[in-house]
Amino acid sequence: MASFEVVVIGGGPAGMAAAEAACKAGCRSLCILEREGGLGGVLPQCTHNGFGRRLFRRDLTGPEYAQRWIERLARLRVEVWPETTVVDLAPTGKLTAISPAGVRQVEAGSVVLAVGCRERTRGELGIPGSRPAGVFTAGSVQRLMTIPGYLPGREAVIVGSGDIGLIMARRLALEGVKVRAVVEIMPYPGGLPNNVAECLDLDIPLLLEHAVTEVLGSPSLTGVVVARVDSARKPVPATSRILPCDTLLLAAGLVPDNRLALGAGIALDPATGGPVVSQRRETSVPGIFACGNGLYVHDLVDEVSRDGQIAGQAAAHHALQGGTGAPSLTSLRAGQNIRCLVPQRLTLPKAEPVRISFRVSQPLKSARLTLRDEDGQPIFTASRRNLAPAEVSQLSLAEAAVKKIRPGASLTLEAVSPGDLDG
Repeated sequence: MASFEVVVIGGGPAGMAAAEAACKAGCRSLCILEREGGLGGVLPQCTHNGFGRRLFRRDLTGPEYAQRWIERLARLRVEVWPETTVVDLAPTGKLTAISPAGVRQVEAGSVVLAVGCRERTRGELGIPGSRPAGVFTAGSVQRLMTIPGYLPGREAVIVGSGDIGLIMARRLALEGVKVRAVVEIMPYPGGLPNNVAECLDLDIPLLLEHAVTEVLGSPSLTGVVVARVDSARKPVPATSRILPCDTLLLAAGLVPDNRLALGAGIALDPATGGPVVSQRRETSVPGIFACGNGLYVHDLVDEVSRDGQIAGQAAAHHALQGGTGAPSLTSLRAGQNIRCLVPQRLTLPKAEPVRISFRVSQPLKSARLTLRDEDGQPIFTASRRNLAPAEVSQLSLAEAAVKKIRPGASLTLEAVSPGDLDG
């Protein structure tokens, strides 16, 4: 039985940042449990740039960003267990992990879940047809091209216009693969504007309000059927056509990996797929914290690391001081035009600045953000422009605004466009 003040599950950008923050907060014994052979998570396969612009003021690739954090951890007292998979997490903080060395039990004063996210599978997307070779998730193709250096095929169709779908469309095109289309079921792209622009700059067709309705070929992929969708997102059969291809990339969304959280009895948010947390990233189980893409899917790796820093610092305080907050909790819910938000609760009455991350449910050229109590009274208002579902937006509450919140209240965040206000 091994024992640590803080155990971080996952050695990606969130986990490394959490470990550093916990050490700086006074933690003397800390271990990172990482299922891969080393630290970095998915970063080593992300050879494109765009990492580190906010934290390091540098335009880095994924491996470069990971190496900076690895070097920072090397200067601290952090124990790393590679090739170690946690198979069970108890609410008490006791873990069971397996590795080539066997099964090990670990006790922790506090636990940080930095487990990352997973890709939606073909089964989850419900795409019918045969089961040929040539159907991949986008992340698996990214790894295939970066680590062993193989191309998946010569002609590709990509399902989903989120950031990873657009990034892979561009990379495949630059490697000589014919990208026949990026297929998006929504009427707007799902990725950040710069990724959309770079994709379109290579003359890659972006089919909005379209869906892949069937996979063709056996034993290998020969093509897919695509069709326009109606306002209910249902395919219109008369618009169906075949796109020949030997590769289908599924990039239709990421989901927080919540298996350990479920096993520990942690409450999950159906909107994000990750744990319900306070502003200090503590879950519904005291002493267990969640951060990064295992909490909700972020746009930028810099924000993933910042999330890890919040969780790591709070986890260290819990382990060293026996608790992180007062028992009075205030709930925070998504209101009009808000698809999801984090945190979902506030630990009060301690007044401290709070930053709320949220996604809107539809594009809004301009909106008034209002935080209301259960009586409908506004506590805080702000104006925003060009809100898009593809981007995580931020709302910062100063300490003065937090002091107005009554402990135990139920708050709602809404985003109302000027037209709705006039009506």
